[in-house]
Amino acid sequence: MKLPTAQASQQAGQELATLPDGRTVVVLFDGFTLPTDQPAAIANSIETLATPLPDLLKEQIKAASPHVALISKNMIDTIRKSYSIDDEMFFARIGVGAATGLYTPTSDEMNELTVFGEFVESVRQWGRTERAKLGL
Repeated sequence: MKLPTAQASQQAGQELATLPDGRTVVVLFDGFTLPTDQPAAIANSIETLATPLPDLLKEQIKAASPHVALISKNMIDTIRKSYSIDDEMFFARIGVGAATGLYTPTSDEMNELTVFGEFVESVRQWGRTERAKLGL
């Protein structure tokens, strides 16, 4: 498939994934359209997907996409730079205990839990933003 020509500092499109049914999904970034001079075999196979993507298709693309896998890995790596898995489990136990009424966290624990939660949510928002750039 021929992608549009972009300036050196831009990217016109990106292959996202090959789905189990053999289709390859490519996203074109804002302002770009496919060139009309595609080879015949390619031109006959191009399908424009609905936007927003149907939920099932979006999940299939996310599951098959190495780009989404890299975003997820970067999110975990960013969290692990500041918090170990043991730290995260500690906060999970406090949160579950508090949510079920089986444990009353101390004010220091609540402060730590809040800082952790805000940090993790900022990382998750970064991931959502990156996936949105890919149309996901």
